[in-house]
Amino acid sequence: MKKPTPRLSLAALLLVAACSSATANLHDVTGREYQLDRVDNTIVVQLYADGFEALSHDDKMLAYHLSQAAIVGRDIYLDQRFEFTLGLRWVLESLWLVRDDLPADVNKEVTRYCKLFWVHSGIHDNLTTKKMPLALTQKQFEDACAVAQKNGTKLTAKELAPMRNLEHAWQIMTDPTTYVSVTNKSTENGNDPVAASCNNLYSGVTTADLEGFVEKNGLNSRLVKRDGKLFEEVYRCGDGKSIPPGRYAKEISAINVELKKALQYAPVPTKKAITNLIRYNETGSMDDWREFNIAWVQDNDSTIDFILGFIEVYVDARGMKGSWESVVSFRDEIKTRNIAKLALEAPWFEARMPWEEKFKKKDVKGISARAISVVMETGDSGPITPIGINLPNEADVRQEYGSKSVNLANIVETYNSVKASGSLGEFSFTKEEEARARLYSSAMDDMHTNLHEVVGHASGQLMPEIKNPAQRLGLFYSTLEEGRADLVGLYWIADKKMKDLGFVPNDEAALAKYEAYARNALVQLRRVPLGERVEEDHMRNRQLIVLWLLENNAGVHVEVKDGRTFYVVDSADKFREGCGKLLAELMRIKAEGDFKAGKALVEKYAVKIDPALHKEVIARIEKLGLPSVTGFVQPELQLVKDADGKVVDVKTTHCRDLADQMLRWSGRK
Repeated sequence: MKKPTPRLSLAALLLVAACSSATANLHDVTGREYQLDRVDNTIVVQLYADGFEALSHDDKMLAYHLSQAAIVGRDIYLDQRFEFTLGLRWVLESLWLVRDDLPADVNKEVTRYCKLFWVHSGIHDNLTTKKMPLALTQKQFEDACAVAQKNGTKLTAKELAPMRNLEHAWQIMTDPTTYVSVTNKSTENGNDPVAASCNNLYSGVTTADLEGFVEKNGLNSRLVKRDGKLFEEVYRCGDGKSIPPGRYAKEISAINVELKKALQYAPVPTKKAITNLIRYNETGSMDDWREFNIAWVQDNDSTIDFILGFIEVYVDARGMKGSWESVVSFRDEIKTRNIAKLALEAPWFEARMPWEEKFKKKDVKGISARAISVVMETGDSGPITPIGINLPNEADVRQEYGSKSVNLANIVETYNSVKASGSLGEFSFTKEEEARARLYSSAMDDMHTNLHEVVGHASGQLMPEIKNPAQRLGLFYSTLEEGRADLVGLYWIADKKMKDLGFVPNDEAALAKYEAYARNALVQLRRVPLGERVEEDHMRNRQLIVLWLLENNAGVHVEVKDGRTFYVVDSADKFREGCGKLLAELMRIKAEGDFKAGKALVEKYAVKIDPALHKEVIARIEKLGLPSVTGFVQPELQLVKDADGKVVDVKTTHCRDLADQMLRWSGRK
């Protein structure tokens, strides 16, 4: 969900719902272990890719090489998030390798911090974007580094670059006043969102510098200010001829090596998409990116699918710069039936949307949907992962060629397997509400995600003069678009049509979804540090919707019982009606590019938290000991060779160890 060159879609709906207690290892009914570890507010789980073994040899080989491309490209994202991430990784992994030789308290902190670093792709929390401080004194840190150096690890300026030295590294990880947030979208008190964000998408650039500046590569470039002038450092590897290499040339070249190997195993439609992607990686041209997206969105029947590139723009306060990510998957034929059935009904939903006729598509094109099993996610998609995807984000491609929606079936399965009802009893106002949640929540969450992706992001008609709504709505676009897609799901999930299609069993199930959504807006406050604003776009959109409904008496109200606050749905009909009214307004804002109205909604409902309520929610959650973030250990694909060294098969393995996987991927093991 972003701009034409922005992430206009990936509903990175991070389903970090309430998980199990801190100590339990969780299993499904077959005894399979999912939860592997717990550190602070984060659990680590194993992802399984059942059914991979049944794929054809060519499909397995295609998935293998795409997965290798995903692994070699992951460092791009780490560098994009923060300019010091790769240097810090070298230091932290060096300490991990000698942790058994460190004092017990230092060993414990190195172990804790490394795991958080790996899951969150750096020293900043993936959800809150805030720094996670290292709890070591300078002496403890430097003594530990001395042990690593004695063991043969180099920790000189060369390995640490662009950090100056070990003292600088320690300061970066411990100083609460510097490099505070990867993304800071606040404009209050004269705050400059670009300058206040410590991501590595800009260097020496302020918002004022960008006035009147036209970017040729808004999605895939870094903006740098030199000698008072702005320059775009385009992400590309070059073609060895007329096009010189750009930023991340080494990593992108390695990606292309694997993509070229993948070509020989790809069916014709996928081969066309990969060929176009290789060309785009060479040139960095947005024209080539468009050609790739057209080919990719038209490839609907291939078993193996993939996402590789600079796509979602959530990390950028401006919502312009794409973060690198990868998802490699195969079609889940059985689970695809339901989501594909929903896609076929997209024209029916579009014609009956609760917004003005002029904002309705007259010809709904190319909406496809499938359920997939993920075999690899890196960068902006892993270890913390979305559960649904709708791409491409480019508005012109979506209008002319359609979009592709996917439900990440084995990701959802894993979340459901480790999800426990720990917060239900605490935040459900009645036993009846709690019982409804236990009976219907998982299925209705899945259906809402499908509606969000398949119908929501793919819906609506822009006014002719609005070519790029993301650019018009700026800082607020992602929140508003995620809210619009969520509202589409909420509005339709209670409609008779959903029961007729067999997707929703009864009115109680729809009510359970409304109750869960309202409850989540309250519970999610636990993920925001006390005194801070809501920054993450998906969290913002939930706050916007529920607080707007509360203020407008639209089927939900506040109850306080025994000093505890509850959001209580009192009328499903009024809740749905309210969702329809707010949805119509968000659609208008997007279609007309109404920055003023969008800004007003976000700033009034989406970002501010009542301090007393915030403190209360955190205290209630802490008492329960529930985690709020889930990180995935990926399946790994291994080549099987015969006695002559010929590849005869590809098998999946599960290392079940976050550290082992991360160290191998970074070349430290």
